[in-house]
Amino acid sequence: MSRTGTKSNKNRYRTDEKQRKEADKSFAYWNLCGKDDYFTDDLWDIDCEDYFDCCKKHHKCPKGATGPTGPTGPEGPTGEAGPTGPTGPTGEAGATGATGPTGEAGATGPTGPTGEAGATGATGATGPTGEAGATGATGATGATGPTGPTGPTGEVEIENFADFYALMPPDNTATVAPGADVEFPQDGPTSGTGIARTGPSTFNLAEIGTYQVLFQVSVDEAGQLILTLDGADLDYTVVGRATGTSQIIGMALVETIAEDSILTVRNPAGNAAALTITPLAGGTRPVSAHLVIIQIA
Repeated sequence: MSRTGTKSNKNRYRTDEKQRKEADKSFAYWNLCGKDDYFTDDLWDIDCEDYFDCCKKHHKCPKGATGPTGPTGPEGPTGEAGPTGPTGPTGEAGATGATGPTGEAGATGPTGPTGEAGATGATGATGPTGEAGATGATGATGATGPTGPTGPTGEVEIENFADFYALMPPDNTATVAPGADVEFPQDGPTSGTGIARTGPSTFNLAEIGTYQVLFQVSVDEAGQLILTLDGADLDYTVVGRATGTSQIIGMALVETIAEDSILTVRNPAGNAAALTITPLAGGTRPVSAHLVIIQIA
């Protein structure tokens, strides 16, 4: 086959001067294969197939230029994992990472044994006074103590007072029959309207309270007098005399339970004799009879 007349369908190599010098050595081997029609002035046209066949025989083939890298082939199947290599040396400790979020609190552990008592601390400041507790039950009555000395006499508070009187003559000219009231038709000193007359023998106690009542009447006969309140006899107030011509004098405390109670001085019903109020007793002047009422509470 001609080395110069058939360039089509053949691979060709263009060599520079250095390659030409190298090729001179190769052409010597080429001649060994009986090939000598390969030379031109500037180009060496070599039938690669014949050339390489010749070179393979003599093992003196010249090295051609490296061709361009071919496209990457498809990835082959993954091979089996090789045996685990020996553990490498421990690396240096890395930097401390950021603190993670606090985890949930664990369950409370069992109570540990009680420790020894510590030393007593200094006394703290006194706290504020607490609220008063509930009143306790009343205790048993204690023994009566000795009587103390008598205190000074206190002043009696007088709320109302009045003095009603009669003069004989000319008052009480008629006798006072049993069940009838003695008349005190004239007014003496008074504190106001709390104690006031409603007639010659009836007297109004305006307020509910306690009243001290004093009366005295001169009579000729043995007899009795009693206080009444709202028409009812007050039995604890009866006074009297058995003989002579002395006065009948009475004194008592009267309590009212209603406003505007009516008080009188009466010859008790059931007595036998009517009472004569003595005129000019013991002299020439008219003799007085008095009813004094004082409210003390």
